[in-house]
Amino acid sequence: MAGIYIHIPFCKQACSYCDFHFSTSLKYKDDIINGILQEIEIRSPKWQDLSFDTIYFGGGTPSIVDVSDLEKILQKLHQKFKIDSQAEITLEGNPDDFTAKKTKIFQQLGVNRLSIGIQSFHQEDLTKLNRSHNALQAERAIKTAQDIGFSNITIDLIYGIPGLTDDKWEQNIQKVLQFKIPHISAYALTVEKKTALAHQIIEGIMPPVSQTQSATQFEILRETLIRNNFLHYEISNFGKANYISKHNSNYWKNVPYIGLGPGAHSYDGTYRRWNIANNIKYLRNLNKNTFYEQETLYKKDIYNELLMTGLRTIWGVDLNKIALLGTEYTQYLQMQTQKYIQENKLYIADNHLIANYKDWFMIEGIISDLFWVQKCD
Repeated sequence: MAGIYIHIPFCKQACSYCDFHFSTSLKYKDDIINGILQEIEIRSPKWQDLSFDTIYFGGGTPSIVDVSDLEKILQKLHQKFKIDSQAEITLEGNPDDFTAKKTKIFQQLGVNRLSIGIQSFHQEDLTKLNRSHNALQAERAIKTAQDIGFSNITIDLIYGIPGLTDDKWEQNIQKVLQFKIPHISAYALTVEKKTALAHQIIEGIMPPVSQTQSATQFEILRETLIRNNFLHYEISNFGKANYISKHNSNYWKNVPYIGLGPGAHSYDGTYRRWNIANNIKYLRNLNKNTFYEQETLYKKDIYNELLMTGLRTIWGVDLNKIALLGTEYTQYLQMQTQKYIQENKLYIADNHLIANYKDWFMIEGIISDLFWVQKCD
């Protein structure tokens, strides 16, 4: 099986923390939709041997475009790819886009999973983050989707926002439980270079983000959701039984996926490629087939990727896959992990290297210490 990701690079306004590729102008919206349809035609022949069990509309804000645009893309995907009849089809969107009429059409098009970018149920947080919706719309979007019949709903929340107290963060989590939402993705607020948030902190408009606050709120989140029968299956993701994201889990399990649209990434096990993250250049280069860059994955790249994705999850790293890369990789990993195993930060179960969940919040430092940094082979 494999996955399909479609990047819709448009938003109503720029969130202060976001560094993804997007445009707040819809001037070239029709051209981009047609470009994605053209890219499907160009690339589908090389993916004919695979069946696809997930489709994910991300961005940007996919819910901002016309439903007819989504319909065109879905029709083309079904024409050109082998799509499983039970495929998980996810659409990301902002709460202010989920009107009853539009949400019903999403369902009729075959979308069976909604990812709603709530971020916070508190208006002051939404204002700080420059979100396009308000707190009332956040709750209304969830109820609208549920009333129409969507049961597979995930929402995004952000913790570590300056001024977000632990009590207010717990209130956000309680909203999740009250609405009986079966999946949540929660992220620590991070400061990316060249974002409005980074500028605000430099200028003293916004206080710096506190790692201590983020770590505390991460623990509050984890303890509360696990107590309420959520599975914490990846650092930022929690799901009830049967509601784990198939698409994102495929990323973490190194399943192939094709990315379509400007800025989208693809992975087939041998190559990684990424489309130009510029709408005009993407369109201009489609006909010349120069709309992307590509790198060959050497053994060291595969080794590093297995660690980077696996140690963020409950499944860990399959040591059999490490062994396939060669004895030197197995020996190197054994040497590098020895101290972390002694400290109970890592352990081995069923021939998988797994990170102790108590160290998940700081796992990036451990992963970087395990990376293979020698020359390519």
